[in-house]
Amino acid sequence: MGYALFTANRNYSSWSLRPWLLMRALEIPFDDRLVPFAGPDNSEEFRSFAPNGKVPCLHDGDIVVWDSLAIVEYLAERHDGVWPADPVARAWARCAAAEMHSGFSPLRNICPMSVGVCAELIAVPPALQNDIDRIGALFAQGLDRFGGPWLAGERFTAVDAFFAPVAYRVRSFGLAIGEKGQAWVDRMLAHPAMLDWEAAALAETWRDPAHEDEIAGVATITADYRA
Repeated sequence: MGYALFTANRNYSSWSLRPWLLMRALEIPFDDRLVPFAGPDNSEEFRSFAPNGKVPCLHDGDIVVWDSLAIVEYLAERHDGVWPADPVARAWARCAAAEMHSGFSPLRNICPMSVGVCAELIAVPPALQNDIDRIGALFAQGLDRFGGPWLAGERFTAVDAFFAPVAYRVRSFGLAIGEKGQAWVDRMLAHPAMLDWEAAALAETWRDPAHEDEIAGVATITADYRA
């Protein structure tokens, strides 16, 4: 039967991007089920495929996995290359991915992902700057410790997928995360799967007012490349 991955809008859905990108990068076949955001609360519609009413959600026959980190771990039990083979790099990658999964709320809230938009922040609160500094330090640590060009070594793994939405946020809002961090961002944005995701995001004509209002409330939009 194979995998079915339920995701939402390419332009907005950072959580959807993570497992989608990982599966594409590792060439794990799946049926791509895109269900766009249709209003401020999509939980009832999304509960038709996800028990928590959110995306992403992975179906594997009768098995339903409804959290991005759980999806990654589920795939890691079945496919090589999801996490680094080296135990030290693997432990670091898991910690960094878990930190992204549970933290960086100021970055998420103040710099929402909108792939096709560039904007100038009205202000950079200390909490946001702390997040930016932490990500820059984390990227530099991984690249220095494991030799790059990806965060945990020479191969793209789940930790890169978990920070992929940060690459769009850095570009959209002009965030300064250091020379090493920017090199990873540039590499990530040039990844073939990321280019496919971006092309789909720019072609979308859906506009979700809640997501649009998030950006308008914190920044001045300087460019919009969407259809």
